Amino acid sequence: NYIKIIHTNSVVSDNETPLTAVKNSKNTSMWKCINYQLEGNANISLSAGNTGVLLVISRMILKMMSEISKPALAGLWPNKNGMNVVLDLGANIECSEQNLIDFAEMGSALYRSLFLNDKPKVALLNVGSEEIKGTETLKSTSKKLQNLSSEDNFIYKGYIEGNNIMSGESNVIVTDGFTGNIALKTAEGTARQIAEYLRQAMGGSVFSRLGYVFARSAFKNLRQRMDPNAANGGMFLGLNGIVVKSHGGADANGFASAVGVAIDVVDADISNTIAADIEKMQILLDDAWAQTLD
Repeated sequence: NYIKIIHTNSVVSDNETPLTAVKNSKNTSMWKCINYQLEGNANISLSAGNTGVLLVISRMILKMMSEISKPALAGLWPNKNGMNVVLDLGANIECSEQNLIDFAEMGSALYRSLFLNDKPKVALLNVGSEEIKGTETLKSTSKKLQNLSSEDNFIYKGYIEGNNIMSGESNVIVTDGFTGNIALKTAEGTARQIAEYLRQAMGGSVFSRLGYVFARSAFKNLRQRMDPNAANGGMFLGLNGIVVKSHGGADANGFASAVGVAIDVVDADISNTIAADIEKMQILLDDAWAQTLD
């Protein structure tokens, strides 16, 4: 009663460019799934397919929210205290000052919806924590985020470097898609490499294998915390509806995690929360601009 299978005749190839694929995508599962959502027959869409094509199709069908110029791919990223929301993770290679401000607001709304007992603390990913470092776009964005920072909106913590993303001092990390995607893939690769080092070390000698027997539960917990599949499931934010993107190479557990993310997003009614927060942010920006003119 909970499952309906809709047959499709075409497939979106991973090797196609988004514009080429979109021309022939109307009979694919990706197109039909998101169109099904537009028609009100589904609450959310989930795909492990071509990210670029998914973004273009989602934007074509669902359209952008008012006041948002670009969607962002947001993901959950573990930190010492729980979870970060990190965006953008690859939807936009180049971002303007306004894009980054939109990402901060959408990321904060997502965090507030998923983690009701904690306040969103926003940080801008940069090459240093000093105010003089970074591009002019980052410096200008930082000043405006300081003006928007409040207990009712989000707490702006300033710049954050890549090695502090998991410190827990901030929980909404804002960056452009180029930098964010590289940071994500580097972290995932590092986690897998450390897991491989541990596996090799524990199987090296009789004593190391014996030690593993006694510490097996601890190593199991460590492996689970380091597993990128445990935090699988990025979300396109800024559209009139949420679309969840799973890693194409995710295993069954990883895809199940993405399904769990989709369920949490629907339960939290994140689209309406983001819309309300963006409207509130626009009022704050207008007030700040008016004060500047005065």
